[in-house]
Amino acid sequence: MVQTLYATRPSVVSGSFYSANKSELSSQVKRVLSEAKSFKDEDVRALIVPHAGYIYSADVAATAYKTMHKNYKNIFLIGSSHHISFNGASIYTQGDYATPLGEVSVNHNIVKALTNSSKYFTYNPNAHNKEHTLEVQLPFLQTIYGSELNIVPIIVATNELHTIQELAKSLKPFFNSENLFVISTDLSHYPNYEDAYDVDTLTLNAMASNSTQTFIDTLIKNESLELKDMLTSACGWSSVLLLQTLTQSSNYKYEILEYKNSGDSTYGDRDRVVGYGAIRVYKSSENFFLSENEKQELLELAKLSLYEATIHNKKIEVDESKIAPKLKEHLGAFVTLNKEHNLRGCIGTFEPHQPLYEVVINMAIAAAQNDHRFNKVSADELKDIELEISVLTPRKKINSIDEIVLGRDGIYIKKGSKNGTFLPHVATQMGWSVEEFVGYCAQEKAKIGFDGYKDAELFTYEAIVF
Repeated sequence: MVQTLYATRPSVVSGSFYSANKSELSSQVKRVLSEAKSFKDEDVRALIVPHAGYIYSADVAATAYKTMHKNYKNIFLIGSSHHISFNGASIYTQGDYATPLGEVSVNHNIVKALTNSSKYFTYNPNAHNKEHTLEVQLPFLQTIYGSELNIVPIIVATNELHTIQELAKSLKPFFNSENLFVISTDLSHYPNYEDAYDVDTLTLNAMASNSTQTFIDTLIKNESLELKDMLTSACGWSSVLLLQTLTQSSNYKYEILEYKNSGDSTYGDRDRVVGYGAIRVYKSSENFFLSENEKQELLELAKLSLYEATIHNKKIEVDESKIAPKLKEHLGAFVTLNKEHNLRGCIGTFEPHQPLYEVVINMAIAAAQNDHRFNKVSADELKDIELEISVLTPRKKINSIDEIVLGRDGIYIKKGSKNGTFLPHVATQMGWSVEEFVGYCAQEKAKIGFDGYKDAELFTYEAIVF
């Protein structure tokens, strides 16, 4: 039977992923939105949200949706297929979508433009007929935007990097302040509660790195951990990668807003869980950012420095005229060495007394030779060493801990001659509140007691990790 053109796609997960009753569904969505955390207003360009049943993940998704403070012409809904695979993406061309809250308009002008411009955008009914990844986002968007909502529903069905890059190239003209991109993905599938927390933290930080290579490497590392019962660390990884391809060449900031897993729900056990994260993406107000090429240049300098110092006990010579101008800015940085997924050395400096490229060279050598927790790195170990660099943006003085955004901001505390710091990821790894993040930094790093921060100077900074 030939499907009728402009036939509305009915809800296929109402009654399972969320209530089929209009009143109950509306009340639930409004409640979780009202109870979600609030964050500083930003010009949000994209969200990364979960797509599980509402009893498990609605509160996490609501945290992301609550950060939107403007109207958008179109909302591009992008998720990875759970049912079929082919070399491209399926874009819904047949009509509109529907949920118990009503019909949702599809922008068929954009749909037509995308299918006409790229062979990788086609319509495959099997990609949409049973798929929940996009549909579960609609009640949130309907509640916020009502009849003004226009969507472009896209199911990514490929694992090919080249194809993902081509899809991003076609979407690039639409990735602007007028439109919102919503990326639908859950995190780890079916490890135990503790393993999920650890691996999901790594995955979220890799997403927030805005580096496609870091994200891919992290997915591979997660798989190599061979955690019991874990099938994937991000079922929508291809859609996240598509978003990073759109953002990595500019100063977009990925802010981790919330993390939970199904074990945190009263309906879930802790032996086999699924992880859920919420991230928003916006243009950073900071002037400083690193392009993918600049990140690779720093990684290459760090690797060359590590090898030269370990094998020949020498420091590399660098022609400064060939260094990218941004890498000559005076910024702090940390270099971390990992071996077989375990820490092998980490040294850094917060004081921006040298050009960034020199800091990275010096810290790579120091991490290999001067971290007193470990023996010096040997030449035999080099093949197993993996490098990670954290570039620290300029510090900004704050007047209240309420200005701190967990997952985005690092904290630096100074009181007289004493000082201490925690990098941004420490808060999310430990599951701390803002007060705990600052208090433990004061206690453990600055050595001024848990409450010592209350009359100390407080600064925040961000870390660009790759």
